[in-house]
Amino acid sequence: MEQGEPGEQGVRDDAGPRPEDEPGSGVVAAFGRQLKLLRIRAGLERPEFGKRVGYAGQSVASFEQGRRIPPPRFIDRADEVLDAGGVLKALKEEVARAQYPAFFRDMARLEAESVELCAYDTHVVKGLLQTEEYTRALLVMRRPLLDEETIELRVSARLARQKIFNRWPAPLLSFVLEETVLRRPLGGKSVLRGQLEQLLLISQKRNVEIQVMPLDREDNAGVDGPFTVITRKGGEQLTYMEVQGRSSLLTDREEVRLAAARYGIIRSQALTPRETQGFVEKLLGEL
Repeated sequence: MEQGEPGEQGVRDDAGPRPEDEPGSGVVAAFGRQLKLLRIRAGLERPEFGKRVGYAGQSVASFEQGRRIPPPRFIDRADEVLDAGGVLKALKEEVARAQYPAFFRDMARLEAESVELCAYDTHVVKGLLQTEEYTRALLVMRRPLLDEETIELRVSARLARQKIFNRWPAPLLSFVLEETVLRRPLGGKSVLRGQLEQLLLISQKRNVEIQVMPLDREDNAGVDGPFTVITRKGGEQLTYMEVQGRSSLLTDREEVRLAAARYGIIRSQALTPRETQGFVEKLLGEL
């Protein structure tokens, strides 16, 4: 939505989402302080600076005070108007990560940089694979309750992560999901139907393999729960685990090696990607 303050035409007052941190803390606050210093150095009052970058003065105030996350287009324009020499642009990725819960920020960065990602999930569909409706349904169910603004922020953040599917060079992505994940009608049958259809679409990508671990398997190496193995450029591997709003990032080589080996066994025990497509189509037919 674009509308100006009284007397200002063509400027934005969409000050962006609130950071997941408390206002005044973290990288968003540091960006705001730097922005203010550069604006003052340039001899610009907020209203005048706002006109030049296309945002209302009240939005500029929100960014400078660390109360709102500035969008990438604002950061780029502010860097140019203030002749910052790339200082503000250099913070763009870190500022964007402020939209994620604190426990997930390291993983968001690693995920975006990965050349290979292997994920085993037992409870809900992996965030990278979720539809907007499925994501929103999960967040509405959270306890304690999340406010509407936080829900919308996290929906947007989760969907933004799906840019990984269109990255080039394309990372290799492998997902194994327990059958129960695909049968649980979280949000209702229509939400589940859309989610199953999305899995079929994503599975058509050449760099993606999706597999289901059927309930009738008598052997399952994934009994210890969900985890993700990330491989970075250069071959470094890490393992990410998350439960109840807490996360662990394993960097010990032996631990990560064992996790990667475990994932390989899980893949071998699951349905093949082709069998999985038929399985998902069958589930859709039952809805």
